[in-house]
Amino acid sequence: MLFSRHKLEIPSQDQALPGRAEQWFSIADRHRVLDAPVVTDEVPDGYEVALFGLGCFWGAEEIYWRMPGVWSTSVGYAGGSTPHPSYEEVCTGRTGHTEAVRVIFDPARVSYADLVKAFFEFHDPTQGMRQGNDVGTQYRSAIFTMSEDQAQTAKALKDAYEPLLLERGYGAITTEIKPAPTYYYAEDHHQQYLAKNPNGYRCHSNTGVPFPADA
Repeated sequence: MLFSRHKLEIPSQDQALPGRAEQWFSIADRHRVLDAPVVTDEVPDGYEVALFGLGCFWGAEEIYWRMPGVWSTSVGYAGGSTPHPSYEEVCTGRTGHTEAVRVIFDPARVSYADLVKAFFEFHDPTQGMRQGNDVGTQYRSAIFTMSEDQAQTAKALKDAYEPLLLERGYGAITTEIKPAPTYYYAEDHHQQYLAKNPNGYRCHSNTGVPFPADA
């Protein structure tokens, strides 16, 4: 399949699709797996937020809802210019968003560093605008940080992991690490997709390179 050039280039704000003023669909109240709220604009005291893009968000969400200490997950769109985009619009490459998973976690039970290590291990962070056969800006690797502490942790772990990938013949890590932009929830049928469709599509072209135990 041939992909047009714009699917590999993030559009400027002027080039992006116009989007819409508000969310036009509803989302189920409760998480299919974790029985927590899916919409987590209000986070419980003591809990923290992490936001990652690691390819198709169906499988990315499943990775995180399985981790002990994770209270809730949702999928959505982040890092682009189009407000309240639809999935179909994101797939055109003309919104600039990557598919993202939002993770609400209890730092007393799982550290942000452990979430970042899982992020690096469960996809190939060297592929640029793709994950395996999934090609386009929506599949790019990204860590959107909520604080300076998160940014420092993400950058330190990237620096620890990259030499191992280079030794195995992979390229440099292309993951974006930047402050979290606006996160737009994806449509309800994408939320906990693999709980609803257990035999559904999972694409994570992970490298098989484990994270160093002493990092």
